[in-house]
Amino acid sequence: MALLGIDTGGTFTDFILYREGELTTHKVLSTPKAPEQAILQGIKELQLEHDDLIIVHGSTVATNALLEGKGVSTAYITNFGLGDVLSIGRQTRRELYNLQPEKKLPPVAKEYCLETGGRLSASGEVIEALTEQHLEELAEKIKTLSPKAVAINLLFSYLDDEAEKRIAAIIPDSIFVSRSSAVLAEYKEYERGIATWLNSYVGPLVQAYLKRLQVALPCVPISVMQSAGGTIAAELAGQQAVHMLLSGPAGGMAAAKFMGDLTSQPRLLTFDMGGTSTDVAMIDGELQLSSESEIAGYPVAIPMVDMHTIGAGGGSIASIDAGGLLQVGPESAGADPGPACYGNGSHDQIMAATVTDANLVLGRLRADAFLGGGMQLDINAARESIKPLADKLGMSIEEAANGIITIANEHMAHALRVMSVQRGIDPAELSLVSFGGAGGLHVCALADALAMKHAMVPRYAGVLSALGMLVAPRSRELSQTFTRLLNDLTEKDIEQHFVLLYQQGVTALKEEGLKENEINAEYSLDCRYLGQSYFLNVKWKDIPSAITGFQQLHAKRYGHDLELDVELVNLRVSLKSKAQEVKLPPLATHEHQQLRYTKLYGVEQEVPAYNRDKLNSGEIITGPALITETVSTTYLAAGWSCHVDDSACLILTKF
Repeated sequence: MALLGIDTGGTFTDFILYREGELTTHKVLSTPKAPEQAILQGIKELQLEHDDLIIVHGSTVATNALLEGKGVSTAYITNFGLGDVLSIGRQTRRELYNLQPEKKLPPVAKEYCLETGGRLSASGEVIEALTEQHLEELAEKIKTLSPKAVAINLLFSYLDDEAEKRIAAIIPDSIFVSRSSAVLAEYKEYERGIATWLNSYVGPLVQAYLKRLQVALPCVPISVMQSAGGTIAAELAGQQAVHMLLSGPAGGMAAAKFMGDLTSQPRLLTFDMGGTSTDVAMIDGELQLSSESEIAGYPVAIPMVDMHTIGAGGGSIASIDAGGLLQVGPESAGADPGPACYGNGSHDQIMAATVTDANLVLGRLRADAFLGGGMQLDINAARESIKPLADKLGMSIEEAANGIITIANEHMAHALRVMSVQRGIDPAELSLVSFGGAGGLHVCALADALAMKHAMVPRYAGVLSALGMLVAPRSRELSQTFTRLLNDLTEKDIEQHFVLLYQQGVTALKEEGLKENEINAEYSLDCRYLGQSYFLNVKWKDIPSAITGFQQLHAKRYGHDLELDVELVNLRVSLKSKAQEVKLPPLATHEHQQLRYTKLYGVEQEVPAYNRDKLNSGEIITGPALITETVSTTYLAAGWSCHVDDSACLILTKF
């Protein structure tokens, strides 16, 4: 069987094929309006037969729908008096001192917020019953509104989900339904409500997309990457669409961990730069998950890989602001028309300048080597796009291009500091791992900005997220709010709740064909000091270890611990199968390659351009130099050396 990993990005759709111990990479331009078209094109160009193919896919459908505000009409059902919860939120102001902030529309219009009975107390007692009259009134309102989806979020429903199930039963089968007790069985009605609404808001779009893909590939088993770094069968993924908001980036994290294990580098700062955005994260032996992420201004309490994303990529557009200063991003040229150098614009119109155009003008990209020579870049179009900016700034085109790169680098360096310095971690103790189609062009500059001495550009860096789809396990992340002081509990109290979550997750994974002995479980607790609003996650062994682990983690994160009781908030169970075994093919031995030399801005002499596919294990390169491959280019700056290890990764060292 051929195993195909696919990552749909904003600019390119990446493929990596694993068959009989061999890996093949491929890229095609994305088709944002119908992502499956790019996938089918790639499969056709790779000449793959459908009857011996397995696909693991990272999708941006859910993410794009949320970012663009193009989800489906969704009715929100909650208890009497709580219809405004999603609109009020946490009453936080994004711009604290702005007296006239831009007004943001509520997630759900007022007429779509429906209130009913079925209210529980914090201890699970019925305060207001859900009557048949309530159900009849809801059914009539749903019929009148005719929404495409419904989100049900009743107070304390994670203690007893009977009322939510009764409401779901009266919704017509043609309408997508999400219950908060199934989506996120945790406290905080606002965060739980947002997660449930998001699941319904994007769910029908994800379901429709996956169905189109399955119809086009009827004999092909398809799995989808989830935001926590594990996969789920495509036929089940649509019902859990909120778990796909970081689908593609999670693949990159899974592959970065795989490469870190391969090169014995467990502590990594990862930097994934694509065409539209840059994702940064930290790996400390394992993927770090967070239930406090935010996307498009909404809190997402679903477990996701802990990363920071900014609008800086190869397609990020450069402009001059009202004050005459050069700005880069967050707006992107995307896949269509893409950077000016792609040649997709009209001949009588000057296109906006992008980071990719700037790298081409500076010589860091070779016009004849992009995508392995499969796509010729237009250097004249790139220069024409930058010229208006250069004229306004009183600079040469090359100086303006260098300015674009400098600003883009600073945006990305700041994001890396958020994930390291701002968490009390010295980035110099980590190795910077660069991937994504544009990452290798900026890796040395970013390492220098953070005083890091070590970096790595993995093998297949340009399509690493697609590789992550292949090495990720099947998984489920389950949680349940259970608020008690740890010292008031016995270990049996906690483990009884863990058993229920474990059985729920195992049942779901068995539906995908796994056996129970193929599933590994990890248990953890969300804890806080009594009186705190936020929590930290610690591994579960026993109660004394949980208390000690929390205190140590609190001291590491915040610089102090407290003489207060420790409170359990949530129980978490992570279930994973063994990941697909993928062995990278051995590096072939090549004769000494005939080097080409090229001119780089700011470097007096021409620099060598190496073909990465012809490098030998143990080979050492000293910067400045370019290292080109089919799916990306690495710019090795002055002051850096690079050696090729046995796994064909480029190991960069500052000297």
